[in-house]
Amino acid sequence: MQYVIGKSSRLGNRAINQDRIAALERDNTVMLVLGDGLGGRVGGEVAAQVLIDTVAAEFQAATLPIKDPKKFLTSTLHRAHFAVIDEGQSKVPPVNPGTTAVLCLIQQCQAWWAHVGDSRLYLFRGSVPIYRTKDHSYVEKLYQKGEISHDKRASHPLRNYMTRCIGLSEGVPEVTVSNAVVLHAGDVLMLCSDGLWEPLEEMEIGSKIMDGRIEDALDLLAQQAEEKTYPNSDNTSAVAIQIMSLQLVGRAISDGIEKQVNQASKLDPVKNAVDVIEQTFKLYKDEM
Repeated sequence: MQYVIGKSSRLGNRAINQDRIAALERDNTVMLVLGDGLGGRVGGEVAAQVLIDTVAAEFQAATLPIKDPKKFLTSTLHRAHFAVIDEGQSKVPPVNPGTTAVLCLIQQCQAWWAHVGDSRLYLFRGSVPIYRTKDHSYVEKLYQKGEISHDKRASHPLRNYMTRCIGLSEGVPEVTVSNAVVLHAGDVLMLCSDGLWEPLEEMEIGSKIMDGRIEDALDLLAQQAEEKTYPNSDNTSAVAIQIMSLQLVGRAISDGIEKQVNQASKLDPVKNAVDVIEQTFKLYKDEM
């Protein structure tokens, strides 16, 4: 498997950057990690760094390929949760820091992801956002129930209220974990903090992230998110992987989708997006 990784993290109009990102690599296996330390509390950046350090230690110690990715991701985030609590209690005076968390494991041409909080993972195919994680937030709950519109989410007074996080309290957070998703050449998996996704439209992110070098695209997206929210811009961070080529495993079932992705620039963009999404849902209906 050949791939390219990009990273970007900007301070915004904040005194401290409480976001942390990492891309860990071993034996053609990749682990992407992002944590957004909770603002308004002491030690958010500490919590996010403990998350990164814990995931790195677990990943380095794991036997590859990981036999049960869903169990591994869940247990790793639980370990990070208690590590954050312990780190906070070791301070004088003790503090209760917290962080969001998104992990993405890529091995054997497949991906699994897990998250807690409102940082997101997106899967882009042919610039189309065919999947994103659902935020663990009060506003997301309202939106999923149909009680508020998509447009109302960004201005809701409780938009920053999360229902789950790593750290903060001793209760073990429920981790949302995906099933295995087969990857295709050209796919981009992006993890990002709310500082990036909140000001930008998903299709806008997709069009930029598929245009040119992945790191340049992330830098541009982070800059645009910062400019749109100035002078109240948040920390803005993202880490992404673009799959350049894969072994010819399972290609027969995906040729139709890949052909459409490769011809995307030649087709009507709206029609192409609809076609790609419909075929992708058929392919992954049992996986996501």
